[in-house]
Amino acid sequence: MSTRNANIAIYFHVHLVSDSTGETLVAMMKASTAQFRSATALEHLHALVRSEAQLEQSLKTIEAKPGVVLFTLVNPERRKRLETFCRERNIPTVSILDPTLSVLARYLGSAMTDEIGAQRNLDDAYYSRIEALDYAMVHDDGQNVPGLETADIILLGISRTSKTPTSIYLANRGYKTGNIPLVPGAPLPDILDTFKKPFIVGLVASPDRIVEIREQRLTGLRQVARTDYIDEDRVRDEVRDAKRMFVRKGYKVIDVTRRSIEETSARIINLYNKARPVEERRKDLRL
Repeated sequence: MSTRNANIAIYFHVHLVSDSTGETLVAMMKASTAQFRSATALEHLHALVRSEAQLEQSLKTIEAKPGVVLFTLVNPERRKRLETFCRERNIPTVSILDPTLSVLARYLGSAMTDEIGAQRNLDDAYYSRIEALDYAMVHDDGQNVPGLETADIILLGISRTSKTPTSIYLANRGYKTGNIPLVPGAPLPDILDTFKKPFIVGLVASPDRIVEIREQRLTGLRQVARTDYIDEDRVRDEVRDAKRMFVRKGYKVIDVTRRSIEETSARIINLYNKARPVEERRKDLRL
């Protein structure tokens, strides 16, 4: 393929057919298509397909806008109908869970359940996530610091190091997380030194990146005056002081400059699990 042709934008249809919410398909599709920068997927989500009539409606759309079909269908009849329909029209289909389920079935030596949306049952893990989300909201941005004694994870960082969104993401994974902002001239609460349970992580970023994000925030608030909040030298001092304090306290440090919230959270979870006893790690992995 020539360089010229390689740079041509490609638009294609992707049909996501699921008898559940389709979240798994959407995540898989986005992760996969991100690897093809010249291609743009036109997403068609067919969620909660749990009857023959619903499936037929989806098939009409697929026929009208052929492309690639990704699906998760538990019902064998509807699955066969979809695969046959697409095969007759040369439309590629992928059952995205098949490889994983096959490996697990062989390894565990047992058959899978035919329950639709089984991963979203209202089990203990579900309620743990809800509890963790409530916890994150109550302990956001330095609120209720004494209550953080029961946290799984505490995030520290200067303004605009993604403490709140990272806390919410971790809470959605079942980890009770709170965060405390580092304010110039204000020491950390002494009570943190008495906590035994929480795993404390310091978040840092490059001064240039922090200044950029802070400027965007002030612009959104229609505040255009120059302040210490966006002064490059002051921000550089904030970052330096935060790093020194984290090292002095023995906290783990993560640079979030080039990390997404998901990547930062994954790194925190890995560090957290390494620091926990084996029994606690097993408990957390079920969430």
